[in-house]
Amino acid sequence: MASCFTFSGAIEKKYNSGFKKSGLQSVPIDVNDGTKVHFWVSKTRVESKPNLLLIHGLGPSAIWQWYRVARRLSPHFNLFIPDLVFFGGSYTTRPERTEVFQAETLMRALQKQSVKRFSLVGLSYGGFVGYRMAAMFGDAVERVVICCAAVCMEENDMGEASVFKVSDIDEASKILVPDSVEKLRELMGYIFYKPFLALAKLVPTYVLHDFIEHVLTRENMEEKREMIKNIPKDRIISEIPKLTQETLIIWGEHDNVFPVEMGKRLQHHLGKNGKFVVIKRTGHVFNFERPGKYAKLLKKFLLKT
Repeated sequence: MASCFTFSGAIEKKYNSGFKKSGLQSVPIDVNDGTKVHFWVSKTRVESKPNLLLIHGLGPSAIWQWYRVARRLSPHFNLFIPDLVFFGGSYTTRPERTEVFQAETLMRALQKQSVKRFSLVGLSYGGFVGYRMAAMFGDAVERVVICCAAVCMEENDMGEASVFKVSDIDEASKILVPDSVEKLRELMGYIFYKPFLALAKLVPTYVLHDFIEHVLTRENMEEKREMIKNIPKDRIISEIPKLTQETLIIWGEHDNVFPVEMGKRLQHHLGKNGKFVVIKRTGHVFNFERPGKYAKLLKKFLLKT
């Protein structure tokens, strides 16, 4: 029996085709501890090109989050684009739910592919993971880009005096990992900036339901929410390591998930190693809203000599 048509299925088919046309191939990596990580990688590695790891955030799998950017970067880099554990084709039987575990897993997967030196870009939750990778594996990580990730948040940032629009971490986890059309519409209100927000409000309910079932999926929802709850736990700025690598911090001007103040805080924490850039007229998902501008910033920073 032929499978039923879905909007999300048609889009993902287009994205898969686009990645392949950009010279990327799908590769599963077994890191031998009950954990497997799915990657999109450059099919042919060119020695003269730098290696670049792109780490996605919460939401759909990597191909959805990096499609508009990766095709602009593929001519210039050997790309490594993983699905984090509990996303896409990546999973684990281990109990860890922290960004440290995700960072260690990605590093082991890269080692399996004989990647010794690379730069990285971490988007939203991927920024937490990327920051940990840069701190833990400084000899391997060259340049770092942290995008709209509140790395310098503290546990006491949550609560009544919170700088965030949603201060209750349990409620935040339900919005960021939506299991209903209502929660997905609420999430869209936080991540998009107009005019994308206006367009998002017009998306029919059945399309959003399809997106939840086939793209976000109901698998691993609790694990993802546990990951979110672990971010602020026992977090104190003075105990967050300061990166030694040159680091670019990119933020959306109208980010309602992590306010711009969080980017400035990270820049202050890094001192001379941190450069802060704001993309105007964007929200939390500038990789979707202004991919051309975003890719241009990445190339300018990562390719400079």
